[in-house]
Amino acid sequence: MRLTSPTAPAFLRSNRPAFVLVAACALAATPALAKPLTVCTESSPDGFDVVQFNSLVTTNASADVIFNSLVAYDEAQKKVVPALADKWEVSADGLSYTFHLRPNVQFQTTEWFKPTRALNADDVVFTFARMLDANNPWHKVAGASGFPHAQSMGLVKLVKSVTKVDPNTVKFELNEPNATFLSILTMGFASIYSSEYADQLLKAGKQVDLNAQPVGTGPFTLKSYTKDALIRYDANPTFWGTKPKVDRLIYAITPDAAVRAQKVKAGECQIALSPKPQDVAAAKQDNALKVVETPAFMTAFVALNTQKKPLDNQKVRQALNMAFDRTTYLKAIFDNTATPATNPWPPITWGYDKSIQPYPYDPAKAKQLLADAGYPNGFSTTIWVRPNGSVLNPNPRAGAELLQADFAKIGVKADIKVIEWGELIKQAKQGQHDTLFMGWAGDNGDPDNYLSPLFSCNAVQSGINFARFCDPQLDKLIADGKATADQAKRVKLYEAAQQIIRDQALWIPLGYPTAAAITRTNVSGYQVSPFGRQNFASVAVQ
Repeated sequence: MRLTSPTAPAFLRSNRPAFVLVAACALAATPALAKPLTVCTESSPDGFDVVQFNSLVTTNASADVIFNSLVAYDEAQKKVVPALADKWEVSADGLSYTFHLRPNVQFQTTEWFKPTRALNADDVVFTFARMLDANNPWHKVAGASGFPHAQSMGLVKLVKSVTKVDPNTVKFELNEPNATFLSILTMGFASIYSSEYADQLLKAGKQVDLNAQPVGTGPFTLKSYTKDALIRYDANPTFWGTKPKVDRLIYAITPDAAVRAQKVKAGECQIALSPKPQDVAAAKQDNALKVVETPAFMTAFVALNTQKKPLDNQKVRQALNMAFDRTTYLKAIFDNTATPATNPWPPITWGYDKSIQPYPYDPAKAKQLLADAGYPNGFSTTIWVRPNGSVLNPNPRAGAELLQADFAKIGVKADIKVIEWGELIKQAKQGQHDTLFMGWAGDNGDPDNYLSPLFSCNAVQSGINFARFCDPQLDKLIADGKATADQAKRVKLYEAAQQIIRDQALWIPLGYPTAAAITRTNVSGYQVSPFGRQNFASVAVQ
């Protein structure tokens, strides 16, 4: 069964040939590799169909190990580089992108799927058709909220067509120029899926299996998953890139950061992700351990739901910002390893407006603002927070209690709701929260990687805009910034956007953290990404 009918719009037709290519070396024997790599991770992924979700832990468990995208972002070179597409051309008007696929890339052979051909243009067309066409039989798999990243990045409106030029060439036609388009394609949700596998599942009526039994082209193949316990991957023997240096990768899901630190110290895992700052300091004194760290392209914040009363009042939001003692918070929760946040993205990339000042810590002024807004005696609200720590929130409960105490000083009674990560994301995307501890890790160095998904009107509908704020002026600044390739013009537009976000007090900005991991000294080749992405293919265990 074909995924698109002959009457589908042009951008959904793949015009597949009747023949298929046979993967000649899909099961080629490989020599025995080195010992396995065990990584202590923070929490369970939402699943393995990465396009349905927006959490970094899901990206790390799926896109970063199982899949590849057409292009990738090279953190060292700070530019987009080839991946499944080994070259591409962009038209002079910026409306056409033509990608040439790397030849003989094999999809993984698993217990649930055996490919009969190599990667081709049909797979690329299918990957984007399921996200962009509401009539595609795979589109409804994502549910009422749709595909969060594709929606928040505005791809439905941006992409006019995706067509197969020949078996190894795909053309994207845009409705308008977009300076961020290539960068968008480096994100995890742009991972390329097998249309042949999708056809198999569709015929069997088992579309939901794609989230539990993924098939990609990446360095590792999923073998088994026990929720809240373990994920096991094997090295992919047909991987098109440099073969992994370990034969097995294991994610030991360990929500407690202190336990992760204990496990890496005991040798139960070779890498511990998202350690607490105190554990990082202790690891630096341990000869059996190494600390790998870098300034993160991440921001920790508390989102204020502008669709909930009285948080729909600008003065109330400003009052909550002035009630917050950021200095005490960063010392207690991050042990001063994070720098104070003011703007949505950190100052390590271009477009950051240094002239914008944070709200001062001023409880008296905060109380006056509440009175001016009609709440002289305060009000009641809730603070939503996850149970387990991460690089963006090392101690969620303690941080929420500090914010609760600060709110109480201005008469705001806040109940803390600790909600399991998956359920928290689900309900927050539906706008159920009042105030919400959250964090964002950009996938590349472009400021729009924050603006479109977190502040656009499209992102209110997809649920990732946790402030639930749709403003025509701000939306136009974001759209205009993407429409020009002139970085100087983009900077001016983004400075104006940052000022609106600050004046409207859509967040309580917390901090820009340092991304760190603790490893055993027998681990080599591991680098911490400023974007929170994980690359274990180059890691070796001696």
